[in-house]
Amino acid sequence: MHDTEADGQVAVAINELANKIQTLLDKQEELAENVSQIKEAVYNPDKGLYARLKELDMRLLALEAWKGSNAKFLWLVVTISVGLLAGAVWQSVF
Repeated sequence: MHDTEADGQVAVAINELANKIQTLLDKQEELAENVSQIKEAVYNPDKGLYARLKELDMRLLALEAWKGSNAKFLWLVVTISVGLLAGAVWQSVF
């Protein structure tokens, strides 16, 4: 009877171990699927993280170019305004 009880405990332990291994395998499959989704989100050439960063870089470059040309135009307007004001003052003095 003692051997039967020990055999029963071993069978229960093996059953618990098998359940835990199955749970581990299920979690591993879930983890692999999540990693696959992360890779898709990062490396997708159309909608991935790198594609969005490239798009933002292009927008930033366009904004910097606009800012540079806008600054040149503003300096041109200021220079012309100062020149006209100096000319008006010069004519009123002389």
